[in-house]
Amino acid sequence: MRTVDINEKSPWQDITEGNKVFESATSKNFCTGEWRTSTPVFDKEKCKHCLLCVPVCPDSSIPVKDGCRGEFDYDHCKGCGICAKVCPFNAITMREGK
Repeated sequence: MRTVDINEKSPWQDITEGNKVFESATSKNFCTGEWRTSTPVFDKEKCKHCLLCVPVCPDSSIPVKDGCRGEFDYDHCKGCGICAKVCPFNAITMREGK
């Protein structure tokens, strides 16, 4: 349980909503992909580059260049499968194992 500091200077309007990932924090500093038990598989033919998968990735493992998404960064992807769930074109499927 978080205690509220009455001397805190941040107004409530400046506090971000919960359950939103804005950056990968320190995961880029470590190769955490070895923890993965499932692996996302990217089908380039099905992808329409809507980029809906990019902001939901908690590890920032989906690179984007010139408005197009690239292959997964498997050094950091932990295989959570969120990207596969949000893809409306079924361009991402999950495979068991690394």
